Amino acid sequence: MDRPAAAAAAAAAAGSEGGGGPGPGPAGGRRPPRGAGGPAVGSRQPSVETLDSPTGSHVEWCKQLIAATISSQISGSVTSENVSRDYKVFRRPDIRALRDGNKLAQMEEAPLFPGESIKATVKDVMYICPFVGAVTGTLTVTDFKLYFKSAERDPNFILDVPLGVISRVEKIGAQSHGDNSCGIEIVCKDMRNLRLAYKQEEQSKLGIFENLNKHAFPLSNGQTLFAFSYKEKFPVNGWKVYDPVSEYKRQGLPNESWKISKVNSNYELCDTYPAVIVVPTSVKDDDLSKVAAFRAKGRVPVLSWIHPESQATIIRCSQPLVGPNDKRCKEDEKYLQTIMDANAQSHKLIIFDARQNSVADTNKAKGGGYESESAYPNAELVFLEIHNIHVMRESLRKLKEIAYPSVDEARWLSNVDGTHWLEYIRTLLAGAVRIADKIESGKTSVVVHCSDGWDRTAQLTALAMLMLDSYYRTIKGFEALIEKEWISFGHRFALRVGHGNDNHADADRSPIFLQFIDCVWQMTRQFPSAFEFNELFLITILDHLYSCLFGTFLCNCEQQRFKEDVYTKTISLWSYVNSQLEEFSNPFFVNYENHVLYPVASLSHLELWVNYYVRWNPRMRPQMPIHQNLKELLAVKAELQKRVEDLQREVATRASSSSERGSSPSHPVTPVHTSV
Repeated sequence: MDRPAAAAAAAAAAGSEGGGGPGPGPAGGRRPPRGAGGPAVGSRQPSVETLDSPTGSHVEWCKQLIAATISSQISGSVTSENVSRDYKVFRRPDIRALRDGNKLAQMEEAPLFPGESIKATVKDVMYICPFVGAVTGTLTVTDFKLYFKSAERDPNFILDVPLGVISRVEKIGAQSHGDNSCGIEIVCKDMRNLRLAYKQEEQSKLGIFENLNKHAFPLSNGQTLFAFSYKEKFPVNGWKVYDPVSEYKRQGLPNESWKISKVNSNYELCDTYPAVIVVPTSVKDDDLSKVAAFRAKGRVPVLSWIHPESQATIIRCSQPLVGPNDKRCKEDEKYLQTIMDANAQSHKLIIFDARQNSVADTNKAKGGGYESESAYPNAELVFLEIHNIHVMRESLRKLKEIAYPSVDEARWLSNVDGTHWLEYIRTLLAGAVRIADKIESGKTSVVVHCSDGWDRTAQLTALAMLMLDSYYRTIKGFEALIEKEWISFGHRFALRVGHGNDNHADADRSPIFLQFIDCVWQMTRQFPSAFEFNELFLITILDHLYSCLFGTFLCNCEQQRFKEDVYTKTISLWSYVNSQLEEFSNPFFVNYENHVLYPVASLSHLELWVNYYVRWNPRMRPQMPIHQNLKELLAVKAELQKRVEDLQREVATRASSSSERGSSPSHPVTPVHTSV
């Protein structure tokens, strides 16, 4: 694909941006473009203004809701649960009602997606809003969402919550609300809680609590997730965003040292790895099997990314099973030596263990462990001291406590500090910066692992690759990065998020992917023009991490996804995103191709992502319609770019005419000397 001219023109006009822009010095570095087969680094689709506008009903519904939200924000009528429509869109209009010219607010029934069906409707339900008080209306439960619409307010108060976002549903007393003596508290995964009150006879007749539990947790009730019923049509197929062979070819692979292998095509080497992996050319399959037996869950060291010049590589794997007796594996030792030898620029291999040293020692006593310098003499072991999934889960719980429903203004900063959330974000970013610096400046290959290699490892490798490779900072490049480092390499999304499961106390749940997206957002704050995508893009990804509307984040590994027919029976999130790229584009984007970004991993440079974590509180929302402003800037940028291209063509035409006249013998021209 052609690289958009807008990036080049803007780069020439703007040069290096001040403060956070990538450039020489501590903020970033530059290297020549990557060669190799496949598109060049930073390549992407034509600019959004050249794409045909999608006509899918989901997209049109999105645009109408965004417009309605902006209007309500300006009039000051937005409430916390009238979800920020410029961030979240789950509903779809009744097309027949639209044809009749009816407004969305006039529709009596809950709007449904293709494939969605209503399971229960209850009138005279009271939503107890922590910001505007009790609101009476009609509650509808479908197989995808909980939908509440006020009966008397104008404009209507609407609560639209995907069932996938629900963590647990509990019965509570509601005696203080008159006839509505029954109550339900709904605890959500996206930083909010909801309370509903209704009459006892309505509960007995319609089973509101039972319906919610049944459809919010379908897997616990012998049903399938809604993503398998969703039948929307999109003009693009998001499942084609990532092809492993094409991505490795983009990186210049295979080469004399590395081969694209299908040794795991049947998932027999490692059942949580993708079918296609990159391993050293000289390694035999038998030796690879022995290495797999020595690594936790069989997750052997494989290549994630290779530097286009030095050939330094990012390798990911799981911990070695050395155990308390310091067991050794000669095949594993030789394997890591081969990885080091593949990089002629360095005679050293850096092993980044994401864990705390003390925790790694504990794992060693349980049969796990880490690489010793005696067994791996050319390797240097570095512990990054990142806490485990349980610590991160507790940190997010504390953050939710201070962010919803009320914010203590007097103690806000100290309360945020007490959650340690930003400290853990800082530790992740600092670790990724160290990895990127060893690759870029040290020209040294690195191995990254934690215990099993699917949580902290994915965070670190993906962040380091985002810093090193400008392609991943485009919209489709970032989608490919998620597909590659998170989805194909077996981050346990189903367990960490708890899709469709009612066991809210499951110790396997943890906000690992949320932390990664938070780190990316922190980078966009420090380098505001280095990323093609905007904040809405990141929030949309997180919303659909929970929604179970798309198949992208379902299951725990590639093998499971094929077994469940995810790729053929569900729709990719990227189908939705890539059908309306202008909604998710950053108007300030400049394609700093081949620049390395080094974000400042200091608490003084980090901030809480208020637009995500505290978005349900109307007092914490931006007063200006930011998303609409960005869209207008994109339109202005497109118009200016068109003018630039017209002027360039005009200059080229004049230069051509002048050249032709100058070459004519009947029109002698005196040479003009210019200096710069």
